[in-house]
Amino acid sequence: MPAGQAMNPPLALADFGSFYAGGRQVRIAGLPARDIAFTQTASLAYDPNGLYHFEQAYVQYFVPAALAHPLPIVLLHGGGMTGAMWEQTPDGRPGWLQHFLRQGFAVYVVDNVERGRAGWAPFREVWPEAPIIRNAEESWSLFRFGRAEDFAARRAFDGQRFPVSAFDAFIRHAVPRWLGNNDAALEGFCAVLDRVGPCLVMAHSHGGEVAYRALHARPELVRGVIGVEPSGFSPEVAAASVAGKPFLFVYGDYLDATPLWERLCDAGRAYAGELERQGARVTAWRLADMGVAGNSHMPMMDDNSDDIAARIGAWIRGAAA
Repeated sequence: MPAGQAMNPPLALADFGSFYAGGRQVRIAGLPARDIAFTQTASLAYDPNGLYHFEQAYVQYFVPAALAHPLPIVLLHGGGMTGAMWEQTPDGRPGWLQHFLRQGFAVYVVDNVERGRAGWAPFREVWPEAPIIRNAEESWSLFRFGRAEDFAARRAFDGQRFPVSAFDAFIRHAVPRWLGNNDAALEGFCAVLDRVGPCLVMAHSHGGEVAYRALHARPELVRGVIGVEPSGFSPEVAAASVAGKPFLFVYGDYLDATPLWERLCDAGRAYAGELERQGARVTAWRLADMGVAGNSHMPMMDDNSDDIAARIGAWIRGAAA
């Protein structure tokens, strides 16, 4: 068992599995063939031209035997990450996937378009721009683990709850992303919702934009959204899509650490206000203002992640009954 992982009794599942959803078929033509060696003993002539399927999402789902809530939770990762961010913390503790299962929720973990097991398109004919990937230095400051100038020494903010000793394990989560794929990510996620049915969506960071846009594209399916430090939103808020539905916004600590986070918090407040004006039931948590200090941009990995998951679960049972 990894160091720091809590002992938990076995969890009984009624069902589990996985599926792909959405995407499109693309025919590549006009590229040169070449000889390749894909093992030390196997070589062949490789022709890249042909029919492919790209922009699908991958979903792994788990349904507990003791189901305590009728709506499943769909977990949507942030930018440059995959569904693995929900599975386990960098220092080996159970992730929110396990926490919400143990609270009796069916859980669907998404690798959206271009991420993880969803796969990606290597052809510029499909995605013309080059991908980016987040480096360790950017992660350190952007995710509010500590000041940029303290990265080399790994000196975190005072009271920081992220397991800084496992930071090098954390940056293994980073994967390439294509900045022009937001519309494709929306379409892939909507295809997931079509398979899952009515649900609650829990979206982190960049996943917020996808989730709030999907709320408007599939209002009959998205029955509420938990935005964990969302960094994007839908361009408009329609009463027909949001009225009467519960919304939770969760923010951690050190939000004044950078001008970017001050702007993102202002944008989140404005969006929450528009949701309320259109009839939504909105709850906003600033954990530090609630006496829960020290949380980073990654509360699902911080050392009090189980407490925050329990708080969110209680909110769901009260607000999304």
